[in-house]
Amino acid sequence: MNKLDKHIESLIFVSQRSISRKEIKKALDTALEANIAQKEIDSSITALIEKYKSEEYSFELVEISGGFQFMTKGAYHGTIGQFLKQSNVKRLSKAALETLSIIAYRQPIVKSEIEKIRGVSADYSVQKLLEKELIQISGRSEGPGKPLLYTTSEKFMDYFGLKTPKDLPQLKEIVKEENSIGQPAPVTEAEQISDMDVFNLEEE
Repeated sequence: MNKLDKHIESLIFVSQRSISRKEIKKALDTALEANIAQKEIDSSITALIEKYKSEEYSFELVEISGGFQFMTKGAYHGTIGQFLKQSNVKRLSKAALETLSIIAYRQPIVKSEIEKIRGVSADYSVQKLLEKELIQISGRSEGPGKPLLYTTSEKFMDYFGLKTPKDLPQLKEIVKEENSIGQPAPVTEAEQISDMDVFNLEEE
C-alpha cells in the first residue's frame, strides 16, 4: 500500500459518516500541501476497496450516500444485530416508522400529505424523526402557504447502506381478500407502506 492509500484509509476510518471524494481531496491537498490529482485519489480508493474484499477482514469499504465508509460485511450482521438488541431495547414507535416509510418513498413530501396517507396528525412523529436526524427539511413546497418539504437524511442513508433513495426495496404487493362477493377492497398506500419490514431503528 502506498503513502496516499494510507492517508485516504485513515480519513475514511476516522469519519463517522461517509466521506466524499471532494472532502478527501480537500483534506489531502491541505495536509500534504500539494494538489493531488483526482485520478490518483480514485486509484487509491479502488485499491482500498479491493483490499478489504479479502476474507481476512470482517468489514469492507463501500460507496454510500455520495461518499465512502467502512461497513461490516453481511456475514456478521447477525452478530452485530444481537449485540445491538442487548445494548438497546426501545425502538421507534409504529407511528414514527410509518411516517419514516412514507417520507422515504414519497420524498420530498409535505406534512399534510403524510397526514392524508396515515389519517392522523404527524406532528409528533415528524418532530421525533427530525430529532434523531433520520429526516431533514429540504425546502418549501410551491403550494398554498409554502409548507415545509421533508426528505430522508444522510444518516438514514448511512444506516441502511443506501447510495440513493432509488436503492430502497420495492413495496410488497398486498392483496386483501373479503368474505363478500365482489372485488377486494383497495389497499391504501398507508397500509402498503406500514407493511414494509425493513425499518428496525432503535429509539433512544
